[in-house]
Amino acid sequence: MRIYLWQWLVVSGIFGTVLFMVACGNNGSPTPGPVSACDLTDIPYNPQPYTIVKPAHFPEIFIPADNPMTVEGVQLGRRLFYDPILSGDSTQSCSSCHLPHGSFTDNKDVSVGIDGIAGRRSAMSLLNVAYVRNSATSDGLFWDGRSKSLEAQALKPVEDPIEMHNTWPNALAKIRESEDYKTRFRKAFGITACEDISQELAAKAIAQFERILISSGNSKFDQYLAGDNFALDDEELDGKLMFFDEGLSNGLQLPDAECFHCHGGLTLTGNQFFNNGIDSAGLLTDFKDLGRGEVTLNEWDNGKFRAPTLRNIAMSAPYMHDGRFVSLDEVLGHYIAGGKPRPNKDPFIHPLGFPMQQGTQTVYTGFTPYHKQALLKFLHALTDSTFVNNPDIQNPF
Repeated sequence: MRIYLWQWLVVSGIFGTVLFMVACGNNGSPTPGPVSACDLTDIPYNPQPYTIVKPAHFPEIFIPADNPMTVEGVQLGRRLFYDPILSGDSTQSCSSCHLPHGSFTDNKDVSVGIDGIAGRRSAMSLLNVAYVRNSATSDGLFWDGRSKSLEAQALKPVEDPIEMHNTWPNALAKIRESEDYKTRFRKAFGITACEDISQELAAKAIAQFERILISSGNSKFDQYLAGDNFALDDEELDGKLMFFDEGLSNGLQLPDAECFHCHGGLTLTGNQFFNNGIDSAGLLTDFKDLGRGEVTLNEWDNGKFRAPTLRNIAMSAPYMHDGRFVSLDEVLGHYIAGGKPRPNKDPFIHPLGFPMQQGTQTVYTGFTPYHKQALLKFLHALTDSTFVNNPDIQNPF
């Protein structure tokens, strides 16, 4: 049997001695070796700034100083967003619950994780999510606002036992085996070794991609805001006036719908938390889902949830944090009736219509079929099909 020299060295125990001598100088002191078994410094690092495209009438987008937008970072984040590699069994990605055709929802009442276990809340739309700013007192991501930035939010689903049911060390081990991801992390963040690929950098890349999910400005409502007075037909315009409580101030007999109090601003989400009366509750501790109260531990926040964007609302059924309403018609029926009693229900959630005095009480006339139809038509005028068909935000695989 032929025995090679290296085999003989190992058997004889000399191999370790030879390696020690090679690694040392003539005087026996260690000499510098490679910094990493996976050196990436031969890959060029020249990140190109990325300018987010947004409608001219939209406000500027906040970009964290420690996560500037780059072409390479956005493209890395896009792949990570759509890649099931982050889940425990490599079957589910971020996009499994946030798909373009649903305006980055999954159109389910509640989302289901890799083990077939249903969660307790619906996936929120990511449209214009870049406008959800950090704040200790108001806005935050998820229905309960528990994450204060896109970077922080992107970390959670991977290790959620119901969602991706993985660990970040396991996810990173799979990513570091990919030659494509090694190259992309190097080009996006200038890392020098595979070991530098971290969960924080992965979350930063995903956050960069999510920040480009901005309305196109081509909805009928946006065309109207841009100066096209004929973009909305008469019914849609009446619905718009009711939405923003502008009917009476414009001399028209249109009742206030009170919508803009919770869904205000150009993104049509006030980034605040509201109790909208969808469940009855005698006590603040009676809510099945405490919502914001789980985060703040303030009982007055129990049963409150972040108001979602109403842009592309016609694409993102079902509705509410648990998907209980399957249509916008059901949603309007809830609000027109004034919701259910609860101690901390928002004061703007009350029966709708024209106010009338009955003794010492104020009652409301309700909406006519026309009023309801006009409001529905306006909500459909918020649809932005250009956004959901934008090739830059589709699955890259």
